[in-house]
Amino acid sequence: MGLLDKLDLTKQIEEKSKYKKKLEELQLELLHLQPRLRQTKRNLILVFEGPDAAGKGGIIKRTLERLDPRTVRVYSIVKPTAQEYANHYMRRFWIKLPSYGEIAVFDRSWYGRVLVERVEGFASKPEWKRAYDEINQFEKNLVDDGSILMKFFVHITKEEQLARFKKRAADPYKRWKINEEDWRNREKWNQHNEAAEDMFAKCSPAHAPWTLVEGNFKWYARLKVLRAVVKQLEKEIGKA
Repeated sequence: MGLLDKLDLTKQIEEKSKYKKKLEELQLELLHLQPRLRQTKRNLILVFEGPDAAGKGGIIKRTLERLDPRTVRVYSIVKPTAQEYANHYMRRFWIKLPSYGEIAVFDRSWYGRVLVERVEGFASKPEWKRAYDEINQFEKNLVDDGSILMKFFVHITKEEQLARFKKRAADPYKRWKINEEDWRNREKWNQHNEAAEDMFAKCSPAHAPWTLVEGNFKWYARLKVLRAVVKQLEKEIGKA
């Protein structure tokens, strides 16, 4: 049984008033920590991975929405361009790294090499197997230089994903969030989970561990990530 199978996806926040109160408290704590980060020779890098419709976008929005946007960047990583294909796959991530004192969020990341590129055959087996060491060294370089690196894998059940897909398809304001590729990815659900389990096993060192987030209930997932970010920043740079 892998880590994803052991996740208790029934965890939830039942009362909206409790969720909103805690959300506002954590957002305010994070806002107070932001200027402290700016005064250091450090930065914050947040990485999000997980199945389609797991709620990564909603988590990112709630984590950042009260912050000063001038020192925050969000990157939604999609298929590489022809020019990016002509370079080492890590190059497009190096150039997006935040300056000292700033925050960068990656909605999908360099882990695409060992996740979707592995499953879909966009990277050869030697390429994606080699990538584990490349990624570990890349992240060690970042942490050694002072980066506060946090990696979140937001997971949901296959049934919950289907429900969210259908809801998006029926909503004219959210229909843009789903396409044929999302439906095709469901056919390889087990392969994607297998790739994720290998990633947890090979790329979760003490200085850059993965945090698994139970995503079936969005309120719970949002608070878990915010709480983790606040706690880690307080540990690294002190309380506001």
